[in-house]
Amino acid sequence: MRRIIGSPIPQAILLLICALWALSAAGGTILGTKHDFTGLNKRAGVQAMPGLAFSDYGSPCVYCHVPPEQQGGDSVAAGGIEGWNRFTPATGAYTLYDSRTLDNKVRAPSPISLLCLSCHDGTMAVDMTVFKPNGFRSSEDAALHLRINKADDLWSCGKCHNGKVAHNIAIKHLDTDLSNDHPISMTYAGLNHKDPDFRLPDSPYGFDNGVKLYDNRVECATCHNVHNPDVTLLLRDRADRLCETCHIK
Repeated sequence: MRRIIGSPIPQAILLLICALWALSAAGGTILGTKHDFTGLNKRAGVQAMPGLAFSDYGSPCVYCHVPPEQQGGDSVAAGGIEGWNRFTPATGAYTLYDSRTLDNKVRAPSPISLLCLSCHDGTMAVDMTVFKPNGFRSSEDAALHLRINKADDLWSCGKCHNGKVAHNIAIKHLDTDLSNDHPISMTYAGLNHKDPDFRLPDSPYGFDNGVKLYDNRVECATCHNVHNPDVTLLLRDRADRLCETCHIK
């Protein structure tokens, strides 16, 4: 645990810092949204099944971000995604979008998209994090560690979320076959006007409407902003304008 002038930072303060960071995130807050798993069972009205869906780590941030007191830890050495608090999925399992007209082809998603896929490909539990925050005792963990998967089995949300018992999980389950999804992790084709069908970014970080580039690449978070629950599907712009941000035709 980090120390200031020889005194440890209380766990409550660390969690408060994390929560304040979430509140200040551009475009909204993750607190109280579908990506905030703290107290989710109670908010969803399933108090009769405490601990069923997720382990409550006491902070909405740590399901993706390395806890502040673990910043010195090596996530990669523990099998995690570089810079994040999620385990690395089996990258060779993905089938990515391909087309003869695709300018830049990649073989596997890059880390920031793997962060999203580590939940939404349905292979790992949503609360399967590399580091647990200080104060969380695994001996008290009674969660089933469910995964976003439409399968009808004990370890998948689809057991109940099948459109009959509860709303269908299928739209959130991307699977590892991404061949029918928008391509990700490729270098943006509009850089330096290399492809006349794409617009030149407004800055090295993307476009003025909030659509982002990550090291010149298109990722899941290019169009989706997990910290903004105020728009449908967490899109960075209105759906009718989003595609035209990059595509001229």
